[in-house]
Amino acid sequence: MSPAINFSAFVETSANGDRRLDLAVEGITCAACIGDIENGLAPVAGLASARVNYTHRRLALVWRDDAFEPLEVVRRLAAIGYKAHPFRPSRQEEVEAAETRDLLRRLAVAGFAAMNVMLLSVSVWSGNAGDITDETRDLFHWLSALIALPSAAYAGRPFFVKAARALRNRSMTMDVPISLGVTLALALSLYETIHSAHHAYFDSAVMLLFFLLLGRVLDQAMRRRTRTVADNLMAMRGETAVLLRPDGAHEVPVRAVRPGDEVLVRPGERIAVDGVVLTGLSELDASLVTGETAREPVAPGMQVYAGTLNVSGALTVRATAPADSSLIAEVNRLVADAAQARSRYLRLADRAARIYAPVVHVAAFATLAGWLFMGAGLHDSLVIAIAVLIITCPCALALAVPATQVVAAGSLFRAGVLLQSPEAVERLAACDTVVFDKTGTLTLPEPRIVDRGRHDPDILATAARLALSSRHPLAVALSGEARGALPFAGAEERTGEGVVAVIEGVEARLGSPAFCGADAEAARILAADPEATAIAFRHGGRSAVFTLRQTLRPDAREAVAALRAAGFRLAILSGDREAPVAAAALALGIADSRFGCKPADKIAALDAMKAEGRKVLMVGDGLNDAPALAAAHASLSPVTAAHVAQASADALFMGERLAPVVAAALIARRALTIMRQNLAIAVIYNAVAVPLAVMGHVTPLIAAAAMSGSSVIVTLNALRARADRSASLPRSAYEGGRATTPGVEARAGA
Repeated sequence: MSPAINFSAFVETSANGDRRLDLAVEGITCAACIGDIENGLAPVAGLASARVNYTHRRLALVWRDDAFEPLEVVRRLAAIGYKAHPFRPSRQEEVEAAETRDLLRRLAVAGFAAMNVMLLSVSVWSGNAGDITDETRDLFHWLSALIALPSAAYAGRPFFVKAARALRNRSMTMDVPISLGVTLALALSLYETIHSAHHAYFDSAVMLLFFLLLGRVLDQAMRRRTRTVADNLMAMRGETAVLLRPDGAHEVPVRAVRPGDEVLVRPGERIAVDGVVLTGLSELDASLVTGETAREPVAPGMQVYAGTLNVSGALTVRATAPADSSLIAEVNRLVADAAQARSRYLRLADRAARIYAPVVHVAAFATLAGWLFMGAGLHDSLVIAIAVLIITCPCALALAVPATQVVAAGSLFRAGVLLQSPEAVERLAACDTVVFDKTGTLTLPEPRIVDRGRHDPDILATAARLALSSRHPLAVALSGEARGALPFAGAEERTGEGVVAVIEGVEARLGSPAFCGADAEAARILAADPEATAIAFRHGGRSAVFTLRQTLRPDAREAVAALRAAGFRLAILSGDREAPVAAAALALGIADSRFGCKPADKIAALDAMKAEGRKVLMVGDGLNDAPALAAAHASLSPVTAAHVAQASADALFMGERLAPVVAAALIARRALTIMRQNLAIAVIYNAVAVPLAVMGHVTPLIAAAAMSGSSVIVTLNALRARADRSASLPRSAYEGGRATTPGVEARAGA
């Protein structure tokens, strides 16, 4: 890393004075790398904390001391074998793509070498049983060496480099026994070839590399497939703001806005910074920020927050805090802290590898020492020890988890679930409690008309066509009834009031009840249903007041019932008011429901559940859910969610139904069972094969064949992770009408 890099451009400063820098770190391959990096940076002066996010390969640095120099961290990382640079989403994607291409090239070389060396080996095997001459056998062995040695040097480089780094740092990773086994097999084969022996084991070495690289490629493919493009957790804030200056309005990056600056917020835009309204009247939709469904009227002198949607009128806002100190920035820091804690999660394969690696070395060394002690020659003892190393080579272990993950990811995708974290399957499977947000999660994100049946279809269709000319959220919801019709020509939207058009020579209006002269009718309707929202329509002598609200997702009751039947405990944590939360809980039969929850309240509730020994699957969609999504053991978010919520979740689900949430839980449980079966297969295989190898009954060639067989069995078993009928709700639960009666659903969805 060149000293010319300007780290200050990537540093964020919190309200308490802490400074934070995210570095993308290349070369992180397993959980052991976390300790290498964090322990290696412990002596750096002025550094308050350094935490590695294993999932995203990022290092978060926090400090206050002005004397601290980020370049020192980069230098120390380089000294222990890791390359680091300031995190940029576009750069990170390029690095991951390059790593994948590199692994695929090495896999192709290993596959090519394995096939060709195996052809030569088959000729030698059959010749040894027949009449092959010594000269011909030696020629085939030398040809195998010519193919295998450079191929293994190229294909095995990722293992060799990381093994050397691990030894240099006095740590033990799976790369060490892999590199040792491959190197010794090649060295012994070359020795045997030079001395015109009957057997060489070049095919064993390249086959090992092929299967191990296949496991790495599957794991990398899983990471790239599930990688979210929403890495910037500040997306809800917006990238630009309209700054008002004496010489006019200028669109500037939101980071350029300073306290005291005046910002113009037009209808339909999200407020870019925290501030106070100077001029203008409007309504704010804060549902994605606070969970509150009711729109909040704003007037001069009122405080507004970044991320809220300006619904109707234009506002002039004086910024009271820089972008990095806004409400969203604070949520961002809560999310980052929670994500760091969750990134300490060790995958099943990593936990197994921590035990597996030293056992392999001990077994091989003990075998060598034992045979020497019993009087065997160095050559024979070394051959047996190498056979032990090869037969215990962790190919099955390397394939056990990533192969199952890839198959499960495909099943989840077909069920409408997009994974964002390679560890998501394991975390989802471990959950025993499901906590839902209400607004936009149990309910649909957009309001829907709930009194369609009491209106003249012609009036409804005309109003819906007129709604196509407005950006107001209620008009957008009503426009869904237009059924593909085109907007009326000449329609004009009047800020804060509604839309006007001339239809068949008569003026038509759609908007607020006052704008349409329907105050009395709207008041009567809202008195009977205070949680609803009204939008009025008038065309000459015809008029109507439509009632809209957020409604429960169509299959909410069936999904909740299926989760309860599967043994999950259920709860609701919502930022909305008591009445709509209680109505939703009653309609769904969820006893544990809490309302008015702020982001910190949701994290506190999850921490309390964790203290009880529960592992929580959090399902939410708003900005106020993002810290809880990051703090939960596992998390899901709808694709319509705020970007910050999407980026914090382990997986996204598509569509208007909750069926994908049920499928995610059940498919993940099945996949985890198969992962454990695969690891058990690897253990049983070693329990049978290792004693035979230790006793000298297995040559390196047979060891390689046995290792390949275990890898094939593990891969075939992983294919069972494909979804079956047991991993989803009954089809009838998702066909036909609504999940509840219209009246109950309407009130529960508010």
